[in-house]
Amino acid sequence: MAATQTFNPTPAHQLSSFGASTTASSAAHNRASGGTVETKLNFYDPPADGAAPFNYVEQPPSGQPQRNFGDISQPVSIHDARGHEDEFHIDRHAFATLKGFHSSPDINWDDDATIRSNYYPEVEKILLDNVPNTSRVLLFDHTVRRANPNAHRSPVTRVHIDQTPKSAAERVRHHLPDEADHLLTRRYRIINVWRPINGAVESFPLAFAEASSVPSTDMIGVEHRYPDRSGETAAIKYNPSHKWWFWSGIDDDERILLQCFDSKAPSVRVPHTAFELPGSKEGKKPRESIEVRALLFE
Repeated sequence: MAATQTFNPTPAHQLSSFGASTTASSAAHNRASGGTVETKLNFYDPPADGAAPFNYVEQPPSGQPQRNFGDISQPVSIHDARGHEDEFHIDRHAFATLKGFHSSPDINWDDDATIRSNYYPEVEKILLDNVPNTSRVLLFDHTVRRANPNAHRSPVTRVHIDQTPKSAAERVRHHLPDEADHLLTRRYRIINVWRPINGAVESFPLAFAEASSVPSTDMIGVEHRYPDRSGETAAIKYNPSHKWWFWSGIDDDERILLQCFDSKAPSVRVPHTAFELPGSKEGKKPRESIEVRALLFE
């Protein structure tokens, strides 16, 4: 089945630079592991009144808080994936680390239309090439994040998963209403493709937990309130059994796949969060990144 796209396809001659290169840069080959980092991550703290947790995506209505739950900061060890890239698999760990990509130079990261036309084709190809048995991809949105006070979207420093089983099914119905009844009988996934857009990450890198180390009892559904509808994300309770990773110095030619849901294996999903890298406040470049979210079907 042909892949489904939510953008105007880029002409074939412009796609030649997409995908893994056969000769990665010497800089990429020479990146050294930063070792294990000792830091703190922010985990779920339930509403004091016992109410169901919620979060407003945009400005909340008058008299309502942005969200009604808090955070608990807990110490964790975060292992460096640098040098271990081949050990991770999306079907087992719910994340994967990929190297050697060269995007089209004609991408304005401040222009959504340009991102859709010039970057989405690369993302679709990455998913088709690296997620087993995928025959169809629908890219449904993206977010550019910048670690500066004036950014529209900043890095999220709270452990979460973007989708729950409930909201994943709602995503299919929302984006493909005429086909949803049929598609929901097949295997479907939601995967984010994450990358920096201003060179190697020096501040607020992404941490991600091995799926098998996070029991479902640590996941709490949070109503995610948009102006016109509601979805659901998952907050994560602290558990010392979680095993955390980050990818030190991830650069523009590298990608992280983050699986938020798999209908065939609902327990294979990846909690993740930005975190403050120790020592990163002093003279370090603010992180800029983009994540593209996709529905995948077998």
